[in-house]
Amino acid sequence: MAAQLSLAVVVASLGRPDVLAELIEDLRAQSQPPDHIILSVTGEDDLPPSSARDKDIILLVGPKGSCAQRNLGLEHVPDDCDIILFCDDDYVPSRFMAERLRAFFAANPDVAGVSGRLLADGIHGPGISRSHAKTIVTAYDTEPAQILVPRRDHYGLYGCNMAFRREAIGAIRFDEQLPLYGWQEDIDFSGRVGKAGRLVGTHAFAGVHRGVKSGRSSGVRVGYSQVVNPVYLSRKGTMRARYAARIVANNVAANLIHMLHPEPWVDRRGRVAGNWLGLFDLLRGRVTPERILEL
Repeated sequence: MAAQLSLAVVVASLGRPDVLAELIEDLRAQSQPPDHIILSVTGEDDLPPSSARDKDIILLVGPKGSCAQRNLGLEHVPDDCDIILFCDDDYVPSRFMAERLRAFFAANPDVAGVSGRLLADGIHGPGISRSHAKTIVTAYDTEPAQILVPRRDHYGLYGCNMAFRREAIGAIRFDEQLPLYGWQEDIDFSGRVGKAGRLVGTHAFAGVHRGVKSGRSSGVRVGYSQVVNPVYLSRKGTMRARYAARIVANNVAANLIHMLHPEPWVDRRGRVAGNWLGLFDLLRGRVTPERILEL
């Protein structure tokens, strides 16, 4: 029954052609490969070698920004698709990810969207090497398969690996007022899709998020988004006010605490500057995430 569900994978990528080629390799090596692989990039420099993008790849070129690129991918998902998976280009899936994702949706008709198990996440550290990530998922693939049940309900999903029923998405699109890397766009988008059914996490399928640091935005822009984007989404009604306040407070505090002895992979001084700019704008009543384009 799982094979009856058609799966499209949409990947927005910027400035990481080698990482993108590795993801394509992993998707093609799946026990049940996706029916469609859709790459949404901004230009020739984002593209993997031609040998990695054969006729099974839908290649799209458009404006820069996670939301804009994902929307472009959505617009080109073939009509026969049942499930759409959005994953980051530095996601390393289990070999059975696509098979078990299909099976999970087949077994849980009340679920509109799901995030799988993250075996490791390098986003809060220096990142995880490709070889280490592959070791982790290979070890996981030798274990017995997890049962196809939700582990808990969420009101938003994690953008590095989130999948939805196409019918639940309908006309919903990512908010392009969240420019560039679109801080918290996954919570906003999945929360709106979740009105059509449950949003859940599961261990039925899994992978590693490497947290590759290349291709990321400046510290000032990140810091500004850390403050302004949650407030924007709270006012929009797609993020709980208490959750938004906690995100802002935690990020500002972390940046201040680590500023004197910053991690090599984080521009803490830039983030602190961006935090203060964002807080000053909020005090003036200016809640405009797209201002990072001016910074």
